[in-house]
Amino acid sequence: MLTPTEKIWCNGKFIPWDAAQIHVLSHVVSYGSAVFEGIRCYSTPNGPRLFRVNEHYRRLLDSAKIYRMDGISFGVADMTAATLELIRVNKLEACYVRPILLRGYSDVGVLGINNPLDLYIACWEWGKYLGEEALAEGVDVCISSWNRIAPNTLPALAKAAANYMNSQLIRMEAHANGYVEGIALDTNGYISEGSGENIFVIRDGKMVTPPLGNSALPGITRDSIITLAKRLGIEITESMIPREMLYIADEVFFTGTAAEVTPIRSIDKIKIGSGARGPVTEKLQKAFFGIINGTDPDTEGWLTAV
Repeated sequence: MLTPTEKIWCNGKFIPWDAAQIHVLSHVVSYGSAVFEGIRCYSTPNGPRLFRVNEHYRRLLDSAKIYRMDGISFGVADMTAATLELIRVNKLEACYVRPILLRGYSDVGVLGINNPLDLYIACWEWGKYLGEEALAEGVDVCISSWNRIAPNTLPALAKAAANYMNSQLIRMEAHANGYVEGIALDTNGYISEGSGENIFVIRDGKMVTPPLGNSALPGITRDSIITLAKRLGIEITESMIPREMLYIADEVFFTGTAAEVTPIRSIDKIKIGSGARGPVTEKLQKAFFGIINGTDPDTEGWLTAV
């Protein structure tokens, strides 16, 4: 359950949490016409720090452009400044930030280009998405019977609300069958991603992740792990991954703003590697959390002081 904070930012103003409401006939309710982001703010010895906030807001604007949501009056710098002030107003040391750009109330037709665009930014305290113990012990997942959206149906590069109806089916099926998460194949049968996470596979010390062409979201954490792998001398490539490659991998892990870096210990009840977090995953976790927790130097400039 969400823990409400005092204020939400809406179209340039701070409003009470309970006042952040939309009409039931807003375009977004019927048609899922919203794009959004998820951003982490971490507590560090030097105070709260936002992780790669500029990249997140650039992706939000990219998603909006893909969906022809024109006329947004706020740029990356404006939204970043609003987010920093929102965290200060709500007096949070660590939190999850959710910006949402949606088509609001006006026309009820599908087209939607005459509907107003409303931008909200909310934040609240939120723990580990797949559980605290998952980061060390790993999670049990399955291959979903639901494929990821095809490239010529919905744009996978956009982080759009409508896309996540597909994600809900993947996650609900996994939950109903006793798994923590599901992994979806693309329409050609290759590994795509989880319901809300990118995926990495390790075999013989080499790491591979699906390319964006496999209907994978261009994840900010995904990009961060690729950067850290190169820094640590881990060979990393983007390549199509057949399903069976997962079963014979030494290590597999998820990445995402919510999931961070979460190892996978079994897939379809087949043990992955030793059935626990592997050494490469642990090395990448240590490098990643060292930066976001402020114990290692932020050499990439990923953190923004609140």
